Amino acid sequence: MPILPEPGAPVAHRFPCEACGADLRFAPDRGALTCDHCGHTEPITETGPWAASISELDFRRALDAALPETEIEETRVLNCTNCGAAVAFDTDTHAAECPFCAAPVVTGTGTHRHIKPRGLLPFALDEATAQTAVRQWLGRLWFAPNGLRDYARKGRRMQGIYVPYWTFDANTHSRYSGARGIVYYETRTVIRNGERQHVQVPKVRWTPVSGRVARFFDDVLVLASRSLPKRYTDGLEPWDLSALEPYTPEYLAGFRAEAYTVELSDGFTEARAAMDNVIRRDVRFDIGGDRQQIHSLQTELSGVTFKHILLPVWLAAYKFRGKTYRFVVNGRTGRVQGERPWSASKIVLAVLTGVLLAIVIGYLIAQNQGGAGF
Repeated sequence: MPILPEPGAPVAHRFPCEACGADLRFAPDRGALTCDHCGHTEPITETGPWAASISELDFRRALDAALPETEIEETRVLNCTNCGAAVAFDTDTHAAECPFCAAPVVTGTGTHRHIKPRGLLPFALDEATAQTAVRQWLGRLWFAPNGLRDYARKGRRMQGIYVPYWTFDANTHSRYSGARGIVYYETRTVIRNGERQHVQVPKVRWTPVSGRVARFFDDVLVLASRSLPKRYTDGLEPWDLSALEPYTPEYLAGFRAEAYTVELSDGFTEARAAMDNVIRRDVRFDIGGDRQQIHSLQTELSGVTFKHILLPVWLAAYKFRGKTYRFVVNGRTGRVQGERPWSASKIVLAVLTGVLLAIVIGYLIAQNQGGAGF
């Protein structure tokens, strides 16, 4: 059973082993809590006070700070001054290395009051599998430094991090006006090389149009953190959101959870931009024809809801020759993204080899041509 905090105290979830009292951790390969000390295993139950269904929350109520207090929690976090990450740590942690950039972090940054997660995707890959995925990814990179590959092969520990995301649902109804273009061709006579030729010249006939489109958006996903470059997290997609589990802290045992630093309103701004792109595509499809012009577009949203979810990422931040290289692994699929390391010596060697080959090939061609002259 988890050790529950006193009312109003920061949340610190711990799960003592019933057999020996050591802390349990969530084992991705078993889908259960396990004890590294004695091997005892306990299944994860979703019937305790922490269990909840994955229901949506009202967006407007959240903006008005009118969510029920049961939807809010406090966690003790460490803020990295280098990359801005806000990572939850237990009360016994007094110093740590930031899992996102390997910079040293100290305590004293207080607590983070935030909307509770509604759901999460549990880790499906263990640390060893994630390390193998990174090594294979590095092995496929041309011109990667051998030293970095060797450094990664030494088995430096990776951090299992639950990264925060927002998802948004909304009904949309849009009115538009524009024009439908139909391509037709006119025959024209031109003079080319002193000869008359007939060519087909494309033209567009435009017809004014107007109409309406509607779409329900379900689980528009928005990263709620700025600690990792967005191109990395986008590259980890897709996420199997249909497999979301109701949030229960047992899944976090042995892992870290990053607190969101992108506020709900900012997250919705990003989600709205993604929705608008889809709506414009719908409008162009509705207009039809060969070409489309959109002159005006007004969209009304209703029933906007959201939820805060956590997605699993294995993260390694390697310091090699004074530079930090970060690699992230989708904790469900093993997909890898990260910094692209370059080896200057390998690049120079490749260039010199290419030049040498060009010289040799040129010499052989010259010899063949010279021999043909006799």
